[in-house]
Amino acid sequence: MKKITTTALLLATFFVFAQQKNKSQAHPFSTKGKTVAVYTTAESTNLRLSKTDNLTFSELAQPNERQICIFVNPDKTFQSFMGIGGAITDASAEVFAKLSNEKQQELLDAYYNTEKGIGYNLIRTTIHSSDFSSASYTYIDEGDTALKTFSIEHDRKYRIPLIKKAIAAAGGKMIVYATPWSPPAFMKSNKDMLKGGTLLPEYFQTWATYYTKFVKAYEKEGIPIWGISTENEPMAVQTWESCVYTAEAERDFVKNYLGPTMKKEGLGDKKIIAWDHNRDLMVQRANIVFSDPEASKYIWGMGFHWYETWAGGEPMFENVARVHEAYPNKNLMFTEGCVEKFDSKNYQLWANGERYGTSMIHDFNNGTVGWTDWNILLDENGGPNHVGNFCFAPIHADSKTGELIYTPSYYYIGHFSKFIHLEAKRVSTAVSRSSLLSTSFLNKDGKMITVVMNQSDATVIYNLCVGTQATQITILPNSIQTLVY
Repeated sequence: MKKITTTALLLATFFVFAQQKNKSQAHPFSTKGKTVAVYTTAESTNLRLSKTDNLTFSELAQPNERQICIFVNPDKTFQSFMGIGGAITDASAEVFAKLSNEKQQELLDAYYNTEKGIGYNLIRTTIHSSDFSSASYTYIDEGDTALKTFSIEHDRKYRIPLIKKAIAAAGGKMIVYATPWSPPAFMKSNKDMLKGGTLLPEYFQTWATYYTKFVKAYEKEGIPIWGISTENEPMAVQTWESCVYTAEAERDFVKNYLGPTMKKEGLGDKKIIAWDHNRDLMVQRANIVFSDPEASKYIWGMGFHWYETWAGGEPMFENVARVHEAYPNKNLMFTEGCVEKFDSKNYQLWANGERYGTSMIHDFNNGTVGWTDWNILLDENGGPNHVGNFCFAPIHADSKTGELIYTPSYYYIGHFSKFIHLEAKRVSTAVSRSSLLSTSFLNKDGKMITVVMNQSDATVIYNLCVGTQATQITILPNSIQTLVY
């Protein structure tokens, strides 16, 4: 009897396990009965996120070497998608406030509405001023070591209202995270918010508490804060707000002050992002901060920017992959990028949009979970910026005419943000020609999203291949497509 009971129990256990396994595999991705909707943005055309085709799959068991192909393997999935968005800085908020009500609504729809716009769901903002503010400021009186004068009143005029409107336009949910550019001048070695300097040891605790006061103040305003980063660009001595942290200094500040203080203040669930600087030194920073268990336990992951090209080289996408390989349990997020050196003659320069497409595809393929552009809106001068560091944004407002100017960057970003949804899984994707770049994500609703970018000056005919099924697609020169199937 005991033997029969044991056997029955084993069989029952096996049956339940098999059912669970079959349930998890009950709906593997299939192209059967599916059509491919093609959306295109192309240079020298009027196509901007325009639906250009609706295609069907047919058999293609073995392509030959002359056939250009993109291979998508739904059986191989990777990181979950967290989202795409842009920064709401003081500059963006000040420019927004000058727009007519009609144009304000247009901008909100353009970024945050999933139907009328491109469906942003991430917001980065600043902890007091950055260069993209009309002036330097903090939330306390200078010298207030007890933080008794802490107030976010400055932000209530422009920035907080815009963030609230953005959240509402997105349907009430938004991932908001915040970054400081510099501690107050009295806390620093150079006694200046600008031009680098370091945080003085006697103010480590005061500065850590400052973050918690910011988070609580914003949440009291009805703006949930998902997380913070330690410092914007901690290895750059800039002419604007900046503060230098070596890898060891950031590690120890997080380990001994910021992490414990956030936890003590009931904010232990808020994410802490390390680095928040360029791809060039990110591997070294990861090795230092993630290799210390006591620091690492507080750190959600690593943020990175794309400005390593300042030195004259190419973007170092492979460093993103190196960090992901070495620390697969840590998250990677692109936290800032923009086209530098504003020139209104280049509003429609196509290469600016292509820079976004190239970066986004490579960064996602190397393990990135979220991607955040810099300013969502700037004026016709590429500002305001209190140190003259004028840059491009995907959308500019001409303060003289009140019109909004959409650049190619807006549409390139939209080919990702409009179609890839929260918690989508990245799917294995490979191309057979270097003229094409591609990435794919499988949305939770079962829709596959494949983004294809043609870097060449020639029209390319390629096959989208999923298993032995394929469909032939034409992509115009210097263009980007999103395939939905």
